[in-house]
Order: sequence, then structure tokens, then C-alpha cells
Amino acid sequence: MWGRQREASMMYKRTSSRDRSSTFDVEETTVTKLFERSLSLVLVFLLALVQNGTEVENTNPSWKLSFPHVLVATLSSFLFGYHLGVVNEPLESISLDLGFNGNTLAEGLVVSMCLGGAFIGSTLSGWIADGVGRRRAFQLCALPMIIGASISATTRNLIGMLLGRFVVGTGMGLGPTVAALYVTEVSPPFVRGTYGAFIQIATCLGLMGSLLIGIPVKEIAGWWRICFWVSIVPAAILCLAMVFCAESPHWLYKKGRTAEAEAEFEKLLGGSHVKSSLAELSKLDRGDDGDIVKFEELLYGRHFRVVFIGSTLFALQQLSGINAIFYFSSSVFKSAGLSSGLANVFVGIANLLGSVVAMVLMDKLGRKALLQWSFFSMAVSMAIQVAASSSYIPGSASLYLSVGGMLMFVLTFALGAGPVPSLLLPEIFPSRIRAKAMAVCDKFLCGPAVFATVGATRATALVFYIWNLLLNGSGFFPNKKLITVRDGN
Repeated sequence: MWGRQREASMMYKRTSSRDRSSTFDVEETTVTKLFERSLSLVLVFLLALVQNGTEVENTNPSWKLSFPHVLVATLSSFLFGYHLGVVNEPLESISLDLGFNGNTLAEGLVVSMCLGGAFIGSTLSGWIADGVGRRRAFQLCALPMIIGASISATTRNLIGMLLGRFVVGTGMGLGPTVAALYVTEVSPPFVRGTYGAFIQIATCLGLMGSLLIGIPVKEIAGWWRICFWVSIVPAAILCLAMVFCAESPHWLYKKGRTAEAEAEFEKLLGGSHVKSSLAELSKLDRGDDGDIVKFEELLYGRHFRVVFIGSTLFALQQLSGINAIFYFSSSVFKSAGLSSGLANVFVGIANLLGSVVAMVLMDKLGRKALLQWSFFSMAVSMAIQVAASSSYIPGSASLYLSVGGMLMFVLTFALGAGPVPSLLLPEIFPSRIRAKAMAVCDKFLCGPAVFATVGATRATALVFYIWNLLLNGSGFFPNKKLITVRDGN
């Protein structure tokens, strides 16, 4: 595998600078156009949402009041997606500059260390959100992202990179729980599903942004450091903008600050809906005895079943393998002979398109239907990829089926398995245990992802090693053109 990469690197160096620049300009123009078209698609769907909202505004609170608060909250999801993909394209350059090129274990750790930090952040997220409130929890989420990104951008060795990624991860672990809680608690019920899909859309935009910013990494030395510096801007905006956002009325009411909860409801829903919203809160909290939730209550007793369902959903979401695609899509497409930058944008567009469709369907079809069809379609897409690896499929068809199956997997993941769990769980958890139960379930979001990602790194290396043996050592494919090209003939 590494022999191929060194030979590809030598072929790349023999290309003239003018040819490289021309190729890069064409690729960057194509990628930029695709990115702009995908954003235009999002704007069209948002316009449809505006028109739909004006039709129901007479009977429901205006969605326009809460929309800016939700938009700011989804910056945490944008940062989550950005840091998931920020090392995808620049990973080879990072490994060369920091001196661990060829070490697959080190590369896997650089990729997955942020998820190790996220495991710690998610463990504490419920207690932080309940202790200091949702707004300050967002600010605490942004702080380690700023510090960790700065460490990664300035490091000169592998240890510094791992430390920076771990610190960033603690903020990433805190963000999803707080974002899901906040969006659920400040949204009017009739658009709650749509607003919940914004979390997934923001994550997609973060992923696409990181892939787009990483395109010049092969042309500009040290560009990967800029990729980390850029992430500080949205983190700082999140930290400052939360000062002007509303606090969760649910959290204020639970703390006994009813007057402040009324004021926030008026800011989010309008004055005419304050009393009915408070009455609904009172009805939901009826039967919740006390305010102290013990960890043991979430693992057995009357709350065990709902926590088990939530944990299982997050575990299945991560064990599906979606993180391996987001992290290693550049390497996979490159090994297939395709442009990694262009292919990554297609992955981002598939993810974004699925999220936008989920946003439209979430409040019409319901959460359960989206989950069922999403997981079923993901299974079909994996079957397509397995069929593509069959020896009965010719080479070109195998390539198209593999890439098409991967894009279908990303698309169908974004239709349900991606956005639904983080929206569904705050809705089914009682108010008293909501934050802490979300923290327990988020452990199953980050924990399996760490082991799955590191395992994917080792498995990818093993697959390529075996493939090289089949090509060059066993004589199964003696007439392959690849061998001729490699010999320089």
C-alpha cells in the first residue's frame, strides 16, 4: 500500500508545476460550483419552509421568533461536523510534517482522538447542562474547541496534535447533547422536527466546509494549520452570540424561576402563547418528585427501558460505519483512482441532500418511519457494495457500484439514522431526567465511534495489504495493466 503511495508521489513530482496548477484550478472550480449548487438547494427548501410557516402562523406561534436562537445553537453542530472532517484531506500532509507518515496506528489516533475527548465531554454534558443552564453550556462547549484547535494548529509533533484533538473532542462531546436539548425546548411543537433536522444539516455543512477548505493542502505547504485556525471563528461567534440568545424556559421552570421562564417564552413564542406553554410545562412536570437524579435511576427501574432504547439508537448509528466514510473517504477514493477532492464533495452533497429531505419529511411522516426506511436502505446500499467486490463484476462496473453504494449509504443515513435519534430522545425523556439521560445515551454515540474508527484504520491497511498480495504475489491477475504502469512501461 505504502509502495503505491510513494510511487504515486514520485509520479506527482515529475508533473510540471504548470500542469499541476491547471489541474488544481479545474478541480477547485468544479468543487466550488458543486458546493454552491448544494447551498442553493438548501435555500430553496428553506424558502418552502418560510411559505409553509406563514400558512399556519394564525393557529401556532410564529416560528420566526425562535429561529435565530436555533440558528445560533446549530453552530455547535457545524463545529462538530467541521472537526469530524478537518483531518480527512490533510491527513497525509499532517503525517509528513509531524513525522509519522506510514504509521497507520498514529493516523487512526489523530482521526479518532477527538472522539475519545468527546466520550469525556458527553459523560459530563447532562450534569453541566442541568447545572449551569443551556446557554452557558454552549459557551463551555466553544471554549475547548478554541483552545484545542489552537494547539493543533501550532504543534510540531504527534503528541501536540493528539492533545489538541482530545481537547477539541471534549467540546464536541458536550455540543450534541446541549444542542438537542436546546432546540427541543425552545422550538414551537409544529416545527420541532424541522428544527431538529437543522442540527444534521449544520453538521453536513461543517463536514463540507472542512473538505472544501482542505482542497489546497497539497499545493500550499502548511495549509493544514490554516484548516485548524479557521475553526476558531465559528467557535468564537457561538460563544459571543449565546449572550444574546434566550435561555431554555424548561430549565428555568425546573429551577423554580417561573418569572424568567415566562419572559423567555414571550421572547420565543410571543406573548399570547406564554400561559398555555407554562400550563403545558406544569402538566409535564407533574409527578416528577424532587430535582436530584441519581445515576442508578437511569440504569434500572422505571426509566431503564427508555434509556436503553436511546442508547441502542445511538450505538447502532455509530456502529453503522458512517464515521469511517467521513474520515477516510479521501483515501478510499484516491485508491480507486478518483479525485479525492471531487469525491469528498459528492459525499458532502449526498449527506446534505438527505438531511434537507429529512427536514421536510420529519414532521409529516414521523420519526419512526424515517428511522425504519433509513436503516433498511443503508442495508441495501451495503449489499450493493458487497456485490461490487464480487469477482463476477467487471472492473469498471465494480468501481461504479462501490462509489454509488457508498454515496447511497451516506444519503440514506442522513434521511433518518443521522438526524432522528438526537431529536427523538429529548421528546421521549421526561423533563426531570432529560439532560442526564441524553448524556448517558451520548456515551454510546462517542464510545463505539472511537473503536470503530481505529478498527477501520487497521482494517483498511489489512485490506490493501491482502489486495497487493493478490495482485503481485499470487498470480491471480498476471495481465493487470496496473503492474505495467507501475513498472514504468
